[in-house]
Amino acid sequence: MADRLEAGNPAPAFTLTDKDGAEVSLSEYAGQKVVIYFYPAASTPGCTTQACDFRDNLNSLEAAGYRVLGVSKDSADKLQKFADDEGLTFPLLSDPDLSVHNAYGAYGEKSMYGKTVTGVLRSTFVVDEEGVLTHALYNVKATGHVASLRKKLGIDA
Repeated sequence: MADRLEAGNPAPAFTLTDKDGAEVSLSEYAGQKVVIYFYPAASTPGCTTQACDFRDNLNSLEAAGYRVLGVSKDSADKLQKFADDEGLTFPLLSDPDLSVHNAYGAYGEKSMYGKTVTGVLRSTFVVDEEGVLTHALYNVKATGHVASLRKKLGIDA
């Protein structure tokens, strides 16, 4: 299991494929604030709730200067269907080998229904304009997370 990141750490660089098959690199967002969230699987109830919450708050996040990127181990085809089904307009990135999940410490042991399992840790990271993490949030809840994040970032409803 990868070490967990903390505020003040440099954000690990990455290049992943988006739902359309295009490469997206964190470096493309240099000089901008970025919210990167990791979720277990497209089109599952919790992940759909979380993605739609980001979708519904996208205008206010962008107005405050934040770009949103969603990352999962799903294939580009599955991400395309997820985006189409839910009207998601922010980039969804595919990390099938979990290399970026591991770089961010977003994959490892977690408790699920009383059992210890290994899997994706629902996590959110906020990167500043200099590429430094201002927030590293692990094991976040799918419901209510974006409201909590907005509060942490000082974004009014």
